Amino acid sequence: MHIDALYAGKPAPFGPRGAPSSIRKTPRDSLTVYTHGTAEDEQGNKKLHGGPEKVLHHFSLASYATLREHFPEVDFARGSIGENLTVPGMHDDAIYIGDVWQLGEVQVQVSAPRAPCNKISHRYGVKNLDRFVGSAGITGWYYRVITPGQIKVGDAVRRLSRETDTVSVQALMRCVYNKTDTESARRYAQLAVLDDEWREKCERVASRQT
Repeated sequence: MHIDALYAGKPAPFGPRGAPSSIRKTPRDSLTVYTHGTAEDEQGNKKLHGGPEKVLHHFSLASYATLREHFPEVDFARGSIGENLTVPGMHDDAIYIGDVWQLGEVQVQVSAPRAPCNKISHRYGVKNLDRFVGSAGITGWYYRVITPGQIKVGDAVRRLSRETDTVSVQALMRCVYNKTDTESARRYAQLAVLDDEWREKCERVASRQT
């Protein structure tokens, strides 16, 4: 597999309240990746985005196809949902929390799904689109950086390792977002690979009455 595209952006007023956001990104030939972020990309809300656990956002090209199928009247252009990179062949149901990947000279680890927010709905002018994305488990995922460096369009991509006891990005997102599978939530909450934020989310779902 190879990196198909890279994107970066700077905060600009966005949405009905004009809050700063970098969801609109432009194509880049390369990104300089550090353990806390990249030189080219900047987050509008640093409380919810960016930082060492969310250095890069990866969105699946197959998820764009899903969006087009359900909302054929909307132009879901590649690179428009706020991601930093796309790689053909990688999808939420086949990417697992804790996976370690080599992206060119950069080594990264899958840290968490992207939690969908209403900026997705504002981006495309579709009411509750963020809810569809969350429920379908096609939010994409974040990487933390193990080895910094530069990534370029066309760089080779390969998986280096996978945890023995883990969960796919899609299964975790659907479980937390739909809040009905308490048994799976209870199991996921016990996974050592989960960070505290997502462990707490799973515990909240597991504690719901059925």
